[in-house]
Amino acid sequence: MVLRHPWRGLLLRPLGFLVLAFLVGCSSAPKGPPVSSGGDSTPLPVVREALHLLDSPYQFGEETPERGFDCSGLVHYVYGHYGVHLPRTAEDMALFLPPLEESLKRPGDLVFFNTTGKPYSHVGIYLGNDQFVHASSAQGKVIVSNFLMPYWSDHYEGARRPFLESPAKRETMGRWMP
Repeated sequence: MVLRHPWRGLLLRPLGFLVLAFLVGCSSAPKGPPVSSGGDSTPLPVVREALHLLDSPYQFGEETPERGFDCSGLVHYVYGHYGVHLPRTAEDMALFLPPLEESLKRPGDLVFFNTTGKPYSHVGIYLGNDQFVHASSAQGKVIVSNFLMPYWSDHYEGARRPFLESPAKRETMGRWMP
């Protein structure tokens, strides 16, 4: 006698789609403007581009994969790759972009920290799930860190979104089109 589970097909089919979605998400994306779904402007290619730069060397004042990155150089390079022009320093980025409510933070947003006793002295790109990618001087390379680590949660200063659709910013920063 074989017992059949009517729920088995209901569970396996979505699991198969989930595995397929994961595998597709791990493939390399073509270079080009970020894709968005409907009204959502989540810049998945920006996140992927930043993650492709993991382990690139840290080098103060630099912003290229060949020479290395400092924190703002990484952000400047990644967003510039997609036509979004940001100021060059973490502080200038934070002052240029309007603050973002924490409940609205999503992957691709910029996250700022006070790491030197000076406001907005460090910046990274939010990945979701309390993770962000940044060029770490302490580790000497581009890494992923967790907001829940006491150091980062104690030094966190807020988030900004570099692709807000503010008409005043459109001319100077560029804008992603769906």
